[in-house]
Amino acid sequence: MSRTPASLKKLFSDQWDAYMRWDPVFATLCGDHRFDDQLGSSDEDHYADWLDQLKKFRARLERIAPSKLGPDDRLNYDYFALMLDSEIDALSFHTYRLPLSKAGGFHIFFPDLHQLTSFDKTGDYENYLGRLEKIRKYFDESIELMRLGLQTGFIPPRATLEGVDQSVRAQIFEDPAQSPFFEPFKQFTASVSGVDQERLIEAAHQAIMQSVLPAYEALSKFLNEEYYPASRLSIAAADLPNGRELYHQRIRYFTTLDLSPEEIHETGQSEVRRIRLEMEDVIRKTGFNEDFKAFIKFLRTDPRFYAETPEALLKETAYLMKRIDGELPRLFKTLPRLPYGIRPVPEFSAPGTTTAYYMPGTGDGTKAGFYYVNTYDLKSRPLYEMEALSLHEAVPGHHLQIALQQEMLDLPDFRRFYEFTSYVEGWALYSERLGIEMGFYTDPYSDFGRLSYEMWRACRLVVDTGMHALGWTRQQAIDFMAANTSSTLLNIQNEVDRYIAWPGQALAYKIGELKIRELRARAEKELGAKFNIREFHDVILLGGSLPLTALESRVDDWIKMADTPLPLALSGAAGRVDGVVPSYRDQAQSKRGEG
Repeated sequence: MSRTPASLKKLFSDQWDAYMRWDPVFATLCGDHRFDDQLGSSDEDHYADWLDQLKKFRARLERIAPSKLGPDDRLNYDYFALMLDSEIDALSFHTYRLPLSKAGGFHIFFPDLHQLTSFDKTGDYENYLGRLEKIRKYFDESIELMRLGLQTGFIPPRATLEGVDQSVRAQIFEDPAQSPFFEPFKQFTASVSGVDQERLIEAAHQAIMQSVLPAYEALSKFLNEEYYPASRLSIAAADLPNGRELYHQRIRYFTTLDLSPEEIHETGQSEVRRIRLEMEDVIRKTGFNEDFKAFIKFLRTDPRFYAETPEALLKETAYLMKRIDGELPRLFKTLPRLPYGIRPVPEFSAPGTTTAYYMPGTGDGTKAGFYYVNTYDLKSRPLYEMEALSLHEAVPGHHLQIALQQEMLDLPDFRRFYEFTSYVEGWALYSERLGIEMGFYTDPYSDFGRLSYEMWRACRLVVDTGMHALGWTRQQAIDFMAANTSSTLLNIQNEVDRYIAWPGQALAYKIGELKIRELRARAEKELGAKFNIREFHDVILLGGSLPLTALESRVDDWIKMADTPLPLALSGAAGRVDGVVPSYRDQAQSKRGEG
């Protein structure tokens, strides 16, 4: 086994340490608690400084000869280079000057700050207070960043700001004890003395009154007086500075492939046609005798498909998830140690949030992952979609994949926590289809829900490229989604606005899933009777998140070596933590959202 050059080890270590210092909230998510009292900054200089650091790390990497590296180090080298290039490219287009929308942002993420760490000792509460005291500064910097955005052409589409002020105003309370930011101080661990409890409660009141509430009040004022009035009626990324190039960059960033909007649009249309035929077949199996449009109306209005209370929806989901847990060993050799839980989406963000999302656990194993289910407007949350949604967001989707990646202690930290969206979301969408092999979707309505979700991701290829590159209107996108999926209109509108706010991200799901399915079909064909689904899933998962080209090479290498034990370069065999994720800075990147 070749020895990793000291210069490469040092480069990986230096870059990761710099990243933790630059984004201390992400550090907490990764299980690095050195900066738990810090928020970082959100001004232009902060982003410019990080861009400069990334370029210097890239220059250091170029001084290391890749030809002299062993297979594992060469993979890390190539991965690291692509990661740096992707981030440098993204920062160069200044999209961080659009830091919030109804789909997500710091205003929605920060009330969940207390969920990121455990409160075991007095110092944990003091660190959290340190963050609360810095929120006003962070918001002030963000407001100035948005003003700079307006001045330089980064003007938000008005559709993406509808309802944002309501979510901001929802954080303004006369009594600080009612604020979500006060949550950790409602109950203390036994290690915190009574005297310290009184001191911490008083300090929390002060921090909320003097930092948190003024921050949200200032943001509300800015939104109403400056940001919303200056917003644009157009929706396309092409209307931003260097818009066409920016959208091509977003495609590369989120898919890891060099595809044109036109290619993706046609792939989406082809998938829509294929899936529509399968949906028509399932409709016939239900015995419904009217046309597709009538069947969709039936699904959207018949009360049998909807829970009557939030509690009923959560209980239904919890029971479903335990059934799924029991089927995992049939398809997977390696499962994560970290558990996951289920929570309702917070009330303040639920109206503008997708049907569900996943929040990863922390990298040190002290906080579980959580599957968040939206219980707002229950008539928009059909039960026939819950199997596909849960397989995607929890297991074998996001939780299984992300928790496994975090537990691979033999990988460099940047590979444990960095994510290529097309891999992560492609895997989650692939996981929905695995439900068939796990014994789910036996009810035709649930199977139609699965197909509707797959159709949804195919439609994304059409409407995202349509709106951002091909001249589609928002209403045209809504109508296309409504005509081809069973999703409710509220959910469709929220999702379309998410695509407007987050150009290119929605492309990752179907592009990634199509690649994984292609690789599985190739392996099944080449290996025949030797093909083992549990081994295949190890190959896909135990290298961590990979760009799609690297994933393809990994599977091809495994096919060639099918008669030999999986080598270290492919096995990803890792130590386990006894016991993200991307940053909150880019829209909803702190959570894996779906609908």
